[in-house]
Amino acid sequence: MQLRIGYELIYSFPQPTPIILVVNVHDSRTADLVVPDRLTVEPSIPINGYRDAFGNQCHRILAPAGRLRLAADGVIRDSGQPDEVVSAAGQDSVQDLPEEVLVFLLGSRYCETDLLSQTAWQLFGGMAPGYPRVQAICDYVHNRIFFNYQNARPTRSAAQAFDERTGVCRDYAHLAIAFCRSMNIPARYCTGYLGDVGTPPPFPPGDFAAWFEAWIGGRWHIFDPRNNMPRSSRILMARGRDASDVAIATTFGPNMLESFRVWTDEIPGVA
Repeated sequence: MQLRIGYELIYSFPQPTPIILVVNVHDSRTADLVVPDRLTVEPSIPINGYRDAFGNQCHRILAPAGRLRLAADGVIRDSGQPDEVVSAAGQDSVQDLPEEVLVFLLGSRYCETDLLSQTAWQLFGGMAPGYPRVQAICDYVHNRIFFNYQNARPTRSAAQAFDERTGVCRDYAHLAIAFCRSMNIPARYCTGYLGDVGTPPPFPPGDFAAWFEAWIGGRWHIFDPRNNMPRSSRILMARGRDASDVAIATTFGPNMLESFRVWTDEIPGVA
């Protein structure tokens, strides 16, 4: 299948303001792009690109005072296959983990392992290690948090989501990641597009999605505690320790977000 993916963000700035953007399809999926998701900026200003510490594509711009439109509109091929489930994947011993995944065992800005470790061991210490333990964490988080856009808050951490029992997809991911790390399972935050292919209506407004990957059985596996079922048409944009590493836009000054649109739509009749 092919999917039309894109976004439009409209900001208003009272003064020239630097911005870091993480808005491109991840390198692991660029070969699938039929029409590149090229960033366009109105008014036209210089765009500088670089790679962050996690290998994500990033852009730097200096937004002028006034109104700024950021947009992209691309087409990507997708297999249409749901997320892989490998129930037999075992848990790797910490001493056997590759060095590059160790950072995803540590607490981070939104995933406070120090506050949640005791709770994690009480809840999941008796579960079979590996895939069954991660799935048990996802089941628990899925049932613990009530999804509510009206209660979204960019400063909410995993421990706060646990206590408040409300949030959006990033809160589900943060809490599951914190529990996994507390159980010595490396886990990393993922953000990207997730369409409604294969799900029944009514469909919610378009948005970017958050999920996570856990290192079990010698490789990374996708988990999504918000939906808690295999989903198709998942298009990765970036990975990091938590949402602070992969924010769509990090602005270094006051601003107002006037408009926010995201689309992930299957193109009918295209195999």
